[in-house]
Amino acid sequence: MSFHHSTCPHDCPSVCALEIERLDPHTIGKVRGARGQTYTAGTICAKVSRYAERVHHPQRLLAPLKRVGEKGVGREAFVEIGWDEALATVASRFETVAREHGAEAVWPYFYAGTMGLVQRDGIERLRHAMGYSRQKSTICVTLADTGWKAGCGVKRGVDGREIAETDLLIVWGGNPVHTQVNVMHHYSVARKARGAKLVVVDPYRTATAEKADRHVMPKPGTDGALACAMIHVMLAEGLADRDYLARYTDFDEAAERHFADRTPAWAAGITGLAAAQIVDFAREYATTPRSFIRAQHGFSRSRNGAVNMHAVSCLPAVSGAWRHRGGGALYGNTALPGIDQTTIMGLDVMDRSVRLLDQSRIGPVLTNDPADIGDGPPVHAMLIQNTNPMAVAPETAKVREGFLRDDLFVCVHEQFMTETAAMADIVLPATMFVEHDDIYTASGHTYLQLGRRIIEPPGQCRSNHRVIGELARRLGAEHRGFAMTELELIDETLRDSGHGGVDHAFAKENWLDCVRDFDDMHFLNGFATADRRFHFRPDWQRYSDCPPGMPLLPDHYDAIDNADAEHPFRMVTAPSRWFLNSTFTESDNSRRREGQPRAKIHPDVLAELDVADGATVTIGNRRGAVTLACQAFDGVQRDVIVVESVWPNRHFGGGVGINTLTSADPGAPDGGAVFHDTAVWIRPALDA
Repeated sequence: MSFHHSTCPHDCPSVCALEIERLDPHTIGKVRGARGQTYTAGTICAKVSRYAERVHHPQRLLAPLKRVGEKGVGREAFVEIGWDEALATVASRFETVAREHGAEAVWPYFYAGTMGLVQRDGIERLRHAMGYSRQKSTICVTLADTGWKAGCGVKRGVDGREIAETDLLIVWGGNPVHTQVNVMHHYSVARKARGAKLVVVDPYRTATAEKADRHVMPKPGTDGALACAMIHVMLAEGLADRDYLARYTDFDEAAERHFADRTPAWAAGITGLAAAQIVDFAREYATTPRSFIRAQHGFSRSRNGAVNMHAVSCLPAVSGAWRHRGGGALYGNTALPGIDQTTIMGLDVMDRSVRLLDQSRIGPVLTNDPADIGDGPPVHAMLIQNTNPMAVAPETAKVREGFLRDDLFVCVHEQFMTETAAMADIVLPATMFVEHDDIYTASGHTYLQLGRRIIEPPGQCRSNHRVIGELARRLGAEHRGFAMTELELIDETLRDSGHGGVDHAFAKENWLDCVRDFDDMHFLNGFATADRRFHFRPDWQRYSDCPPGMPLLPDHYDAIDNADAEHPFRMVTAPSRWFLNSTFTESDNSRRREGQPRAKIHPDVLAELDVADGATVTIGNRRGAVTLACQAFDGVQRDVIVVESVWPNRHFGGGVGINTLTSADPGAPDGGAVFHDTAVWIRPALDA
C-alpha cells in the first residue's frame, strides 16, 4: 500500500491535487487532497473522496460492445466483441461515409468528461488529419470567456489563494459549497483572520448563499443591470477610483453619461431587487478596498451572458480593487501556463476551410437543420468521447431524434452505459484518470499539474489516446502525434510551451506554479488589450455571428427568454452537490444523497396551483415537457424555478431529461449554451 500524487480530471475550476492510495496494481483505496499544493491545501469534495466507488463500480464497461438490439435500450441490446472487430468496424464505416458523402459527414464529438489535455483534446488530431467536420466547443465556457476577455483581454485574473487575504468575497453566479469547496476553504481563512464577509449573487438561495452575510437574488439573466446600477452608485456618490479609471481604462465622458441613466430604480425593475438593496450592496463593495469578486459560470449561461460577464468585470475597474492584495476579480486562470497544444491537437494540419459545427446545437445538426449543416452533407458518422449529449445537450428531444436516425453510425468511448452509449452502434470501454497519463491546467488556480497512471486498467479498457492512435492507423491518418506515448506527448508539449520536459517541470513536485508577480496578476502592468487598458467598450463586432443591437457599453441586454403569459416562469438548471454534469449519477452513494430530481418552486406558486409540497408537477414549453417532484422553496423570486443537476433521463416522465426544455439557441456574440435561460409553464401532473 502506498500513496501517489495525481490530479482530479473533472470539469471543475478547482482541478484538485490528489493523493491516492494504491492498494495493489489494480486497486485504489482512499483519495484525499494534497496538502503540499497550496490551493487544494488538503481539501477536496466528497464526490472525489469516494472515487474508488467509480473506479471499481460493478457496472463499469470492461469490453467492446456491438449493438444487436434497438437503440436506447441499454446494455441488454449489446453483445461483447473483440477490440480488433470493434476498431475495424468503426474505421470501415468512417471510410465508407467519407467515400460516399465526403469527409465532413464524419463528426468527432467530445467535451470535458476529463479535463486532461492529452485524453480530452487528442480527438482533434484525428479530426484535423482526416478533414472531418470541426467542432465549435460552446457548451460550457464560451459566453463567460467572451465576456471576460471583452474587458481584460485574456482569461486570467487574481490568484485564487488571495481569497484568504480579502475583506469581502463576492461569489457571483456560483455555488462553491457544492461545486468548488476550495473557494470556501480559503474564504474561511480570511473570515477567521480578518473578519471577512461573504456576499453571494445568485438567482436562488444556494447552500453558499445560506452561509453568506448578504444574499443578492436577482432574476436570471439580469446581472448586467445590477452591475450597471452599482457603477451608477459608485460614480454618483464619489466612491469610484477616478485615478484608476483614468490611468488603466478607456472610461470617458460618454461612459459617464451612460451610467448616469442606469439608476438603482431602473435596475430594480429589471432584476426584481429593491433599489435600496442595490445601493447598500454597491456601497459595501466600493468602501471595501480588499474586495474580491469570484465570477463563475452560472450567470453567464444566458443569451446575454457575455454582456453580463463583461458588466461584472467592470466593477473592480470602477472601485480600483485591482490595486489591492485580496482585491480585484477572478473568472479563470487557464491562460497562465501558456500551453502550446499544436502536437496534441494536430493544429499544424488543421484546415480552417472545413466546416465548423456547433457542439451545443447537436440536436439541430443531427436533424439536418440547414442553418447548421450549411451546404455540406448531413452527419452520417460520429466518434464520441468524454461527454453524454443525450443528457447534457440542449433540446434533448431533438438530440434523441437525431441519434435515432437509421443512417447515422455512432461509436461511443465511455466508462459506463450512458444514455448516449445506449444509442451507439459500437461502444468502447474507457480508462479513468488513475489508469492513464495526462496533464492538467486549471481555471480556479495557477498550477499546471501532472497525473500519472497509478493502477492498471480493468478488463479491456483503453485510454482515449490509445484508441485515437489505433483508429488513425486503420484510417491512414498521418501525424507524428499518433505514434507518441502519452508521456511523450506531455513532454513535447511542455517543451513547446517553455516549461522544459516532464522531468524539468515536475522535478520536485506533481505541480508547477505558474503564478506571476502581484502587478501582473492584478493587471497593474496593463491589461492584455492593444492599448493595455481595461475596455468598458467591448468590440463585439469582431465576432462573425454578432447580432445587431448588442450594447456598446455595459448594460442590460434584453435578449433573454423572458417570461410571458404562456410561459410565466423562468427556469435555472443549476449544478447539484453530488453529481457533476452527468458524472457520478451511476454512484449509489450520490444517487442516495440526491434522492430524486426536484423543482424548487415558491410556496405561493404551489398554493395557487393547489399542489402540495413533494407532489408531482409537469414543467414544459414549446420544446417539450418533463414530470418531476416539486419542493416548496422560498429562496427564489416568485416567478423563478430551479432544478438542480443533470439526472439521467429515465428519472423524468416521458424518458427525456430536464434539458428537453433548454434551448439550443446560441448566446451572443460568439455562441454558447443557454442552460439558465428558459421560460416555462408549470402544471399539476395529470397522474398526481
